[in-house]
Amino acid sequence: MKVTIINTGGTFNKRYNAINGTLDVPTDNIALDKIIASCHNVEFEIKNVVSKDSLDMNDNDRQLITDMVKQTPTDNIIIVHGTDTIDLTAAFLSEQITNKKIVFTGAMIPMSIDEVEATMNFSQALGFLNAPINDGIYLAMHGVVVEHSKLKKDKSVGKFLVEE
Repeated sequence: MKVTIINTGGTFNKRYNAINGTLDVPTDNIALDKIIASCHNVEFEIKNVVSKDSLDMNDNDRQLITDMVKQTPTDNIIIVHGTDTIDLTAAFLSEQITNKKIVFTGAMIPMSIDEVEATMNFSQALGFLNAPINDGIYLAMHGVVVEHSKLKKDKSVGKFLVEE
């Protein structure tokens, strides 16, 4: 199986910058490289675009992500994205892309601080792509993978919840 990963940044990738005391979004793939090193039966291609906290993303960034998806010959795509606006980007993409299997995922805690959430969410996305699913845009977070519009971040409890 071949999977294209589009890495857009977000908390998933953030690392502490000891010089200025901030969590920065890097342009590398250290977090992803660590996870995919354990995946022996999948061929990955990683593409980096935007590299921002999702709160800083706008529709121009979303169009860049959409264009990259359109240009990708692979039908199985995981998009690593910040959780604050993951729903906006998924909705934006759904208006233009209908012929691929796309799973958005992210993390609310940086992988550099605690690897569990990011690894679990990415693994869910990958496992879901291995199942016989229809083309569509899905969201994999906190033990659930569903059509993107049915999972929402509830900031009051700090987790994603399924909406009926």
